Amino acid sequence: MSKQASNERSTVQQPDNSSIDYHVPVLLSEAVEGLNIQPDGIYVDCTFGGGGHSRAILQQLGADGKLFVFDQDAAAKKNLPDDERIFFIPQNFRFVQRFLRLQKITQVDGILADLGVSSHQFDEAERGFSTRFDAALDMRMDQRESITAATVLAGFTEQQLHKMLEQYGEVTNSKTLAKTIVQQRALAPIRTINEFKLAVKAAVKGNPQKYFAQVFQALRIQVNDELGALKDLLQQTTALVKPGGRIAIITFHSLEDRLVKTFFRNGNLSEAEADEVYGTRPASPFLIITKKPIVPGDNELKQNPRSRSAKLRVAEMK
Repeated sequence: MSKQASNERSTVQQPDNSSIDYHVPVLLSEAVEGLNIQPDGIYVDCTFGGGGHSRAILQQLGADGKLFVFDQDAAAKKNLPDDERIFFIPQNFRFVQRFLRLQKITQVDGILADLGVSSHQFDEAERGFSTRFDAALDMRMDQRESITAATVLAGFTEQQLHKMLEQYGEVTNSKTLAKTIVQQRALAPIRTINEFKLAVKAAVKGNPQKYFAQVFQALRIQVNDELGALKDLLQQTTALVKPGGRIAIITFHSLEDRLVKTFFRNGNLSEAEADEVYGTRPASPFLIITKKPIVPGDNELKQNPRSRSAKLRVAEMK
């Protein structure tokens, strides 16, 4: 598999229009190819969304194959194909092992996770994910949860806001912005996107669109504990994936990609220290299939600009 995704026509059938309306699957052919699907295998799509990746997996599964799909967003269930080989689990993928055990599944042949926010979530104004609309500052992927972006902005200390904006959004003036938020919320509640933009207007640096995109990314990651969920998923894979099985993960920012890269290389989330005498590192339980991450090709970037930051890494259990 090459670093740059191929622009040639793929053998993987493209998803139907209804699922494209919900979410355009990123690196579709490359991710499914990376799984090296066995017709009678058991696979997991951790982020079902519009079902594009799942449909492509089903195309390569035989009658005895099984696909378990997770999605914490209740709206995703509407995209389920009429196929007895697929099983929908309406939960966060951080609980993958627990819910597979309830289905009498202890090991699988492959796991796929596309960590991007679905187009459906971005395009539904009331979800509060996009800076393009005015709506309540929500950003919950799972509507059953109680923490929203508004409650984070109202309840976090200045120091907590600074840390969140700096780490999750790489906001250049995160300290100033945190201070501004605390000052402005003392004057009036910040409950909607427009109220937030107006409250922090004086602190915005550079291109406002890019600036708010970074801020919203930080809030979204915090609200949904995205990095915590990814860590939980990764740590379960060593017991869950059979020898010879594959893990394919598509990330959309450096924080996620760094976690995946480190885990595949070391078999854990810590940077492995070299032996003081021999300079060797502990062996990883994974064979890394993608020496460098696969990124979208020109055709995909043209058809789906939202894919521009996507990176696919694939590893195989030894």
